Amino acid sequence: MPLRLELGGSLSHVVVAFETWGTLNPEGSNAILVLHALTGDSHAAGPAEVGHPTPGWWNHQIGPGRAIDTDKYFVVCPNVLGGCQGTTGPSSVKPGTTTPYGSLFPDITIRDQVAVDIELSRALGINRWKGIVGGSMGGMRALEMAIMAPQLVDRMMILAATAAATAEQIALCSIQIETIISDPQFLGGDYYNVGDGLGPVAGMAIARKLAMYSYRSELEFQSRFGRKLQGDQVADGVGNFAIESYLENHAVKLNERFDPNSYVVLSKAMNSHDVARGRGGLSEVLSSIKVRTFVAGVDSDRLYPIWQQSQLAEHIPTTELFATIHSKYGHDAFLIEAEQVAEFISKSLG
Repeated sequence: MPLRLELGGSLSHVVVAFETWGTLNPEGSNAILVLHALTGDSHAAGPAEVGHPTPGWWNHQIGPGRAIDTDKYFVVCPNVLGGCQGTTGPSSVKPGTTTPYGSLFPDITIRDQVAVDIELSRALGINRWKGIVGGSMGGMRALEMAIMAPQLVDRMMILAATAAATAEQIALCSIQIETIISDPQFLGGDYYNVGDGLGPVAGMAIARKLAMYSYRSELEFQSRFGRKLQGDQVADGVGNFAIESYLENHAVKLNERFDPNSYVVLSKAMNSHDVARGRGGLSEVLSSIKVRTFVAGVDSDRLYPIWQQSQLAEHIPTTELFATIHSKYGHDAFLIEAEQVAEFISKSLG
């Protein structure tokens, strides 16, 4: 499908990769749309497999008898526009050429991503989702979809997201973008022919380390690592601290499965997020939402602090539940705290 972009220009042909679980009922009334975060993908549930080197990122929530019960619901999870797991993004071959978009991939916004989600709904023949659920960037998409296409949404479940990116969130994303594009091996974004294991891996590693710092909490880091050294090193005060090894491990793993260009494009999209842009004041826009709303925040989240979810719950008049996830895991608690998240989802779908 062609897509006209919010910031100008267009993509002549957009491909969407998605996975499904369960069966759509004859009435089409049991569909759940799951929207992933920055480095997630369509593989929300299931084991690691060809094309998906990691297990489903929400295995605890999706499946028979789970909060998102695949015996009851038809569950769809698309890879986001700009991603690198099948949906059109910078690493996709540009139509009419034999090479990836690379530096030619345009800037996109959360609204562009949601425009694709809306078209996917139509292509699947889903006139109304029983629920849409997303955490972090996925929560931004859920919120925008409730505004852009309320007729498609019965209820939305938002976890650890915000109505508009703040200065601090923009700063964190912008630093990560800069570490990638300033890597000499970034080559302006056209690094795809340099060979496996090359490209801006150093810049990507630093970006991931900074992100992991923001995704977790001081309480977890201190209780889990403190000043421990890695392995059998002598405690001389300048050795390889265990926390450094932890960050390095996450950097290596992300470099193995995620495209730096996609990281840049999606980070810029998150910086663009502001439901009030071009629509009026923030309170006014949130107050106009008619979709049934369920919101959850994490009490230790330093990236999207809980006041931002409280703001959503306070200003959206159709909010039916505001839940606090108590955790030491910070922002990532929406992925880690299986029981609390399951309780939130179950109440929201009940």
